[in-house]
Amino acid sequence: MADAELALRSPASPRLRGGSSGIASLRDWRYGVVGTGAGIGLIFLATMGLDHGPTWSRWVLGVAGVFALSRGLDVLGKARFGPGFQTGFWLAAIWVGIVVVFAVLAPLLPLQRPGYLPLSAPSYVRPNLFSSHPLGTDSFGRDYLARLIWGSRISLIVGLGCTAVGLALGTGLGLVAGYYKGRVEAVLNLLTDSLLAFPPLVFLLALVAVLRPSLKSLFIAFALLTVPTIIRLAKANTFVFTQRDFVLAAEALGARHRRIICREVLPNVLRPLLSYSMVIVASLIVAEASLSFLGLGIKPPSPSWGNMIAESQTVLQRDPHAILVPASVLFLTVFAFNRLGEAGRARRESRQSALG
Repeated sequence: MADAELALRSPASPRLRGGSSGIASLRDWRYGVVGTGAGIGLIFLATMGLDHGPTWSRWVLGVAGVFALSRGLDVLGKARFGPGFQTGFWLAAIWVGIVVVFAVLAPLLPLQRPGYLPLSAPSYVRPNLFSSHPLGTDSFGRDYLARLIWGSRISLIVGLGCTAVGLALGTGLGLVAGYYKGRVEAVLNLLTDSLLAFPPLVFLLALVAVLRPSLKSLFIAFALLTVPTIIRLAKANTFVFTQRDFVLAAEALGARHRRIICREVLPNVLRPLLSYSMVIVASLIVAEASLSFLGLGIKPPSPSWGNMIAESQTVLQRDPHAILVPASVLFLTVFAFNRLGEAGRARRESRQSALG
């Protein structure tokens, strides 16, 4: 009898442990459902319930709804998949996926063309998700949703395209410099130090002024800016991995330099570079929007998130949604890419610590 009582009181008892876990899980599910429902309700109230209410109150409710929705989804995700579930990572991945899909399919969607000027549409219509202009209109009556989607093509071409070019060139040059060292490293060090010593903003302004503002000139300028940083990162990681046992073993077995670089060093060097590349993408999107805002990037009527903000800055007090809508999309996209890069870095560090 005493043994049975001790077994029931013991913290290792399967029944007690399973019961408390079940109660905690049920409580988490309730909190998650309540938070998710409250978030959806606040967002619906901000977008539909207060259609004619003050703009500031709608944005406050919208932000509160997004926060409650994210917290509710976080609780539900952890209750379903365990405490290691990263809700922020998945929300960021979903947002980036939505932006990429809409940007790719923009020519196939029933959207206004970038240069279209409507004759009868009113200007600065407030956002209404169930109207013909879900995100409102600009000063010319052009649909904001269409211009945001077309503008995302510019941001992604600059961000993803320039980062891909920088990765291809910078990784190759960094691998060569880090593996062979000697004169090759000295020449590349001189090149990267010269480019990094030049102020990026001055370099961008000078290059854009010479080549004239266009998507092509922006692409060339941003691609050149990404190369030296990636060269340094690739070279530093190559230094580290060329001293590892698996590389030394391949050299001792008589493997060729090309095979060692491509099969042994490159896969390990790419992991940190790919996680850092997400941060580069976010930085390039902000840089392109900044230049377009200053009038040195994409020119109207071609839409860009930066020139959309610039066109509406004079009506900030009267129609704040004209700036808040493109600024919010820009913020969420940049935040999502940074979150993906941070998640990749954390996963790589945990993997390295697990391996020893």
